[in-house]
Amino acid sequence: MTTAATGPPAGRTGGTTRLRIARLVTDVASPAVLVAGLLFAIAWHAAPTAGQALAVGLVAAAAASFVPIGYIVRGVRRGRWTDRHVTVREQRRLPLLVCLASTLAGTVVLYAAGAPRPVVALIASMVAALAVTWPITMLARWKVSVHALVAAGTVAALGVVFGGPAALALCPVAVAVCWSRIALNDHTVGQVLVGALIGAAAAGLLFPGLA
Repeated sequence: MTTAATGPPAGRTGGTTRLRIARLVTDVASPAVLVAGLLFAIAWHAAPTAGQALAVGLVAAAAASFVPIGYIVRGVRRGRWTDRHVTVREQRRLPLLVCLASTLAGTVVLYAAGAPRPVVALIASMVAALAVTWPITMLARWKVSVHALVAAGTVAALGVVFGGPAALALCPVAVAVCWSRIALNDHTVGQVLVGALIGAAAAGLLFPGLA
C-alpha cells in the first residue's frame, strides 16, 4: 500500500539562492548518479579489458541505479510518490524494497558471471547498507538519509580502491550533499549523520573485507 502524493515537500519550491543551490546539489549528486558513477569507476579499475569493464559496469549500474530510479520516476508520474527523491517517509517502503531486491539480484548475477571481485564486493556492500536502512526507515519510523548514505559510501569506496587523495577530492561533494538535505528540510542532522555512518561503514569496512 502506498501513500498518495500530496504535493511538493516543504523547502523544495521557490526559496532563496541558498535553497536553489541546495536543490541543485541534491539533484545533481543524487544517489542514482553517484551509485552509477562509482560502479563504473570500480569496474573500469578492476576489469581486465575495457569491454568487460563496460559490460560489468552496465549490469551493476542497471541493478543498483537505473532500475530503482526508473521505478521511482514511473511512480512519480503516476502520482504514487511526491518526488523522485521520495521525501515522504511513508512512501519509501516500496521504492527501498525495489532497490534492495534489484541490487541483490545484480549481486547474484555478477557473482554467477564471474565479474571482478571488487565489483561484486561493492554491490554486495550496497545490499547490506540497504538491508540496514529499510527496517530503520519503515519499522523504526525514522527517515535515514539515502543521499548521505550514498555520498559517504562513495567517498569511502574511492578511498579503499584509489587511496586517500581520491577520497579527499570527493569529500566536499559529500559534505555538500549532506548540507543540502538539511537545508531543504528533507532530513534532520541526525538522519543525515546516521545515513552517512551506514554508508561509510558499508563501503569502508564491509567492502574491503569482501573484496
